[in-house]
Amino acid sequence: MTTHDYIEEAEQRLIHTYNRYQIVLEKGEGVYLYDIDGKKYLDFASGIAVFALGYGNTEYNDALKAQIDKLLHTSNLYYNVPAIEAAKHITESSGMDRVFFTNSGTEAIEGAIKLARKYAYLKDGTTDHEIIAMNHSFHGRSLGALSVTGNVKYQEAFKPLIGGVKFADFNDLESIKAKVTDKTCAVIMEPIQGEGGLYPAKKEFLEGVKRLCEEREILLIFDEVQCGMGRTGSMYAWQQYGVKPDIITMAKALGCGVPVGAFAARESVATALVPGDHGTTYGGNPFACAAVNEVFRQYKQRHITEHVKKMGTYLQGSLSRFVEKYEFVREVRGMGLMQGLELTIPAGDIILKALDAGLIVISAGQNVIRFVPPLIIEEEHVDEMAAVLDGIFAKL
Repeated sequence: MTTHDYIEEAEQRLIHTYNRYQIVLEKGEGVYLYDIDGKKYLDFASGIAVFALGYGNTEYNDALKAQIDKLLHTSNLYYNVPAIEAAKHITESSGMDRVFFTNSGTEAIEGAIKLARKYAYLKDGTTDHEIIAMNHSFHGRSLGALSVTGNVKYQEAFKPLIGGVKFADFNDLESIKAKVTDKTCAVIMEPIQGEGGLYPAKKEFLEGVKRLCEEREILLIFDEVQCGMGRTGSMYAWQQYGVKPDIITMAKALGCGVPVGAFAARESVATALVPGDHGTTYGGNPFACAAVNEVFRQYKQRHITEHVKKMGTYLQGSLSRFVEKYEFVREVRGMGLMQGLELTIPAGDIILKALDAGLIVISAGQNVIRFVPPLIIEEEHVDEMAAVLDGIFAKL
């Protein structure tokens, strides 16, 4: 079958919820992807910040093959060794005390919302608690995650959503204070807004929110699904700020391709959930957790966070030159290997031209090009990416 044949088949068989790019990817090697026609692409999207360790990673693949030969699934009616080891990795790296495994970031958000509400219910026995979320945030597409996603276009057709959610402005402490009531049980935010345009939180903002939460006995939830797992230069973005949440969610690079997520919490919060409150059939199965364990092993062995700090500086410097060179390039912002290039023109056409030229980048909103490459990139890959974009920009 040709590329056209595969795409036609997909359009007939799949529910059309994605406007996919017109290529059919077949394999990957390092930081490159190949389509079924053999065309090579430099990948600066990594499956939307997922494939942190790159493609064709032999040790990662071998670890998964070994687990397949042992045990794939047991359910959570029993213990399994990979899940216990993975829980230790997550709690030790995140500063949390207990963890619940999910299949995705969206499910992790659902669990975090339930945990916050149950914790508040145990305090006063009422069920009318409120959560403050951020405008322009993105937390997922299930009804619960949509309810705390600050973008009306994602929500409109699916209302009514869960109640008791208010929206404040990111990086505006006074905006949050104005929304707080005696019913506020949690504040949820991304330390770096991803889909909302690559906006990092200001340190004083997070510190102020933390103080407010402590004063009012409100839980602080950080969504680190995209900005966690080393992408900012520390295992979790909160560690860049020194502002520790009560609950944290993670996914994406946690499994580096295997669907796995988690939410974790400090002890006094986590114990609010008891048997029967929450569950999952597949979450924490041996195969997914074998992936998690191998990811943590390689992060430590290969000093991934240190490498991200170095390469993040190099990437930001390279992108900054476009701001100086082209009037339609407005700003570079981000942290580590999570960077955004804001334009005064739509990003979509540039992304298509880049794809034609063998470079994969994605957007964050209408006019921001998002750069979330595998965390193993080197300077030569940044230079290759910049050369492609420079050639496109010069023709605009």
